[in-house]
Amino acid sequence: MTSVTINARADRSVQPGFGTVTGVPRLVLQAEGAAVLAVAVTAYAVTGGNWWLFAALFLVPDLFMLGYLRGSGIGAAVYNLGHSYVVALAVVGAGWAWGAPVVLSAGLIWVAHIGFDRAMGYGLKYALGFKATHLSDGA
Repeated sequence: MTSVTINARADRSVQPGFGTVTGVPRLVLQAEGAAVLAVAVTAYAVTGGNWWLFAALFLVPDLFMLGYLRGSGIGAAVYNLGHSYVVALAVVGAGWAWGAPVVLSAGLIWVAHIGFDRAMGYGLKYALGFKATHLSDGA
């Protein structure tokens, strides 16, 4: 029986294609990303978010790729933190619970960004390299 350890050291041994989703499942994941983008943008509009703020913050999650300045293992971990629905939805929940419209807006923008990335085929990173993701083997 084979087990997969999820950590930067184990990821370095990952070969291209390992853990990469292809075919119909990949298309489904991309369609889900597009759906998440649509829902986040709709929720943003319904909650009265400022569209200038949306435009200004939409690419901010990509700053998490600066983690790659410290190496591919740290870079992948930091990038994945910034491109995780769990973290972004926690910000949405906090904004909602606290009655903080700016926090809610920032969270919805963050979720929209992740949905857009997934729809475009950009996935969570492996430490093997920047282009090695769950949606692309980096080749």
